[in-house]
Amino acid sequence: METLSLEQYGVVYNMFSFTIASMLGAFAFFILARERVAPKYRISLIVSAIVVGIAGYHYFRIMGSWEHATEYVNGAYSFNVDLFNDAYRYVDWLLTVPLLLAELILVMGLSRQKSEGLLTKLIIAATAMIVLGYPGEGAAEASSIILWGVLSSIPFAYILYILWGEVGQVIDEQGGRVGLLLKNARWLLLATWGFYPITYALPLLGADVGLIGMQIGYAIADVLAKAGFGVLIYIIARNKSDNDGYSLEIA
Repeated sequence: METLSLEQYGVVYNMFSFTIASMLGAFAFFILARERVAPKYRISLIVSAIVVGIAGYHYFRIMGSWEHATEYVNGAYSFNVDLFNDAYRYVDWLLTVPLLLAELILVMGLSRQKSEGLLTKLIIAATAMIVLGYPGEGAAEASSIILWGVLSSIPFAYILYILWGEVGQVIDEQGGRVGLLLKNARWLLLATWGFYPITYALPLLGADVGLIGMQIGYAIADVLAKAGFGVLIYIIARNKSDNDGYSLEIA
């Protein structure tokens, strides 16, 4: 059991509410905005909508679990960690992380053969990363945390190798503003995903971000990595559509 003040309970609850609103708003934007890009880039916005739709649903479930795990007693909240189902996050990541990588590849407008090859590598690696990281999240012993952390880091390193290797070569070929935006999208993924392994490893270093800090940090990282990343994908799609001579008036 853990005791939370009214402010601590409220800030996490409000952050969950903000995240749900961000995901739902982003979902509506991606659906409506897909007509503003050339047809071959619309699939990337559809995938963006799927990502934030999945995330919005899971945050709704997380917020419900947060309420279920707390009981208001004598001016404070008693929080039962065992009743809080944080596994919703891993189910969400298992679905959305591969799709985020798919967004980046699909918006490049590559040939079918090239696109399928990159997607296969990245989706398999992303799935392996999440699956291997989950056992360590709930482990109590340092040896188990380290073992699963190292194992999950292998596919993560492979993803970075692909993004800065094969994908990097394609980005360099794009050039101009589109190339810069694609590089920024790649860095945004790295920056937001970087929060998760850091939080994962902090207990081994004797640090404790605490329940409140972890929930707020995860929520902010998810909004940036999903809704924010999707907006950047839209901007890339618009620029590529303009470069291809796509006209909204004609459409």
